[in-house]
Amino acid sequence: MAHEIKIPSVGESITSATLGSWHKSEGAYVRAGEVILTIETDKISTELESDRDGILHHLAAVGDELAIGAPVASIEPGEAPAGSPEVVKEVQSASPASVGSSAGESTDVKATPVARKIAAGEGIDLTNVSGTGAGGKITKADVLGATKETTPPAQFSVEPLEGSMGTGAKKSTRRKMSPLRRKIATHLVNAQHEAAILTTFNECDMTAVMELRKRVQDDFVARHGVKLGFMSFFIKAVVDALKAVPSVNAQIDGDEIVEHQFYDIGVAVGTDKGLMVPVVRNCDEKSFAGIEKDISDYATKARDGKVSLGDLQGGVFTITNGGIYGSLLSTPILNPPQSGILGMHSIQQRPVALNGQVVIRPMMYLALSYDHRIVDGKEAVTFLVRVKECIENPERMLVGA
Repeated sequence: MAHEIKIPSVGESITSATLGSWHKSEGAYVRAGEVILTIETDKISTELESDRDGILHHLAAVGDELAIGAPVASIEPGEAPAGSPEVVKEVQSASPASVGSSAGESTDVKATPVARKIAAGEGIDLTNVSGTGAGGKITKADVLGATKETTPPAQFSVEPLEGSMGTGAKKSTRRKMSPLRRKIATHLVNAQHEAAILTTFNECDMTAVMELRKRVQDDFVARHGVKLGFMSFFIKAVVDALKAVPSVNAQIDGDEIVEHQFYDIGVAVGTDKGLMVPVVRNCDEKSFAGIEKDISDYATKARDGKVSLGDLQGGVFTITNGGIYGSLLSTPILNPPQSGILGMHSIQQRPVALNGQVVIRPMMYLALSYDHRIVDGKEAVTFLVRVKECIENPERMLVGA
């Protein structure tokens, strides 16, 4: 009797998931522990493994949205057919002379574990990939580059626009929205509908923070192994402001207001698959080095697709930095059920008035979007001014002033 593989629960608020990709083809023989498919939600992508040996049968197609608990595949008891890649692999592994010739498994090739995993999933022979890492080691980027070379470009339909002017028909392309993008779109629209979002703006002089970073950077890296970035200053400034204005550290739950006394701050990260917001825990207790290490770890996990659902849950406030993409000013959207999000932007040299003189300073616009149902305008402005004061006088965060 065939055994069903079902969509697992991936969070209390998530009721469905989308089938993102199949790693094993219909009718393929799979082993227990092998990754057979990837499901996607608006938060993360999750790989599902087979829990037994047998013949795989697909019960859904890529792009299908499935409820939690719905069957997505079945495993039929059976043995791998003679001559199949699985049997060949077993014979090779049993032979002392075997070097593991299956795609992505060559043991005589220097490659990172992530690169081997991707190569195995895409059926790429690592002996045909040139490594750009240290000592010629094959990296994730090398395998992805080889994937692009061997994968035919996606086919788009090209349609002439009706009523186009002139003799030549104007053309446009059409492609299906990815499952993850659909989920993100729904999430953002719901945020607009369910909260009274308002944005207030200010600007801060980055001179003091930039000079402090320059003075201590070399020693900081030598002692902690990570660079001192701007984000840790803004996280500490937000914690200070949340303590000064507790209403921003609250959320609405039905007809009740839940005010938090902890400071788990989400940091928005852009990835190839979309935006995700991993949470840095207990920011009031962590040092600048501790915060920077957490951010660095999340960046690595996001790049390797290893961010878990637990990494994304429980934040009380979010910071997003559009400045890394060149944004000068924007109005960030709330990350429900949070009541506030701070938008950082590009640092630009601008003329400002200081002590009756016009001087050139590195300035950054700040934007605070907040839920006006729970946060009043005075509180929002007070919060943002507090962040500005902390950034312009970073020593106060070091001494707790």
